Amino acid sequence: MRPLRPDRGLAVGALALAVLLSACGVAQTVGAGPESNAGQSPTFTDPSRSPIPSSRPSPKPRPTTEPTPNPTPKPQPKPVFGEEPTGPTQRAQVTRVIDGDTVEVAIGGRIFDVRYIGIDTPETVRPGTPVQWMGPEASAANRALVEGRMVVLERDISETDRYGRLLRYVWLRNADGGWRMVNQALVRKGFAAVSTYPPDVKYTEALFLPAQRAARNAGLGLWGDPPRPQPPASSPPGSGNCDPSYPDFCIPPGIPDLDCADAPGTNFSVLPPDPHGFDGDGDGVGCES
Repeated sequence: MRPLRPDRGLAVGALALAVLLSACGVAQTVGAGPESNAGQSPTFTDPSRSPIPSSRPSPKPRPTTEPTPNPTPKPQPKPVFGEEPTGPTQRAQVTRVIDGDTVEVAIGGRIFDVRYIGIDTPETVRPGTPVQWMGPEASAANRALVEGRMVVLERDISETDRYGRLLRYVWLRNADGGWRMVNQALVRKGFAAVSTYPPDVKYTEALFLPAQRAARNAGLGLWGDPPRPQPPASSPPGSGNCDPSYPDFCIPPGIPDLDCADAPGTNFSVLPPDPHGFDGDGDGVGCES
């Protein structure tokens, strides 16, 4: 092998040194911090190589559901005793007024007789009993209040009386929305008297007795002066239309019982059987003065 020439050896060494220095420069450039990039051209990224964002939208936050508060129930007003029904009730249609304290009603397609609790009116339809004073007036007053109307029936303790009639307080709705008890109204106007049969006495002390006192103090109806029966003067004594027990004047037979205050005079002749009892001592002279 031929030895290298000195000038060639120097050239090869210089080339090797240049390669080594070039490699050291590249290493320093790669490991240098931001300060080493000053004055260099910026590096651009190829947009085609950027990651494609996802097409799914980000979920929107759902609003927090507020709990719905339950409204506080308003307390229902309690029925006022004596001003409206306070016991078990049912609605009924009045189909017929029987007398002052009894009606016929329809409930659910069935017919019932209803007897008013706590009151009594003069008789008009009782078998074997003559029409009593104020009886027709009481029946007319009851008819004016309830005939054909829808009523509310309130029960006390008993369901029926011994005749099978419903025992009830009868209420009406007024035009202003208030209530009116028919039983009390008849007593207040003097068409009925208080008549109690325990245990059905719920309103006796609070309503019926005060109404009766007011009617009596005012002289209404039953508490007024009853008319005195006047024997008809058209028939002469001894005719067929006069009672033969009283030959001095004419008293028709069959009229309600009279006393001396109702007789047309005093010290008159009386013959048996003396149906009115004018001759108390049996001496044949009636209403001795």
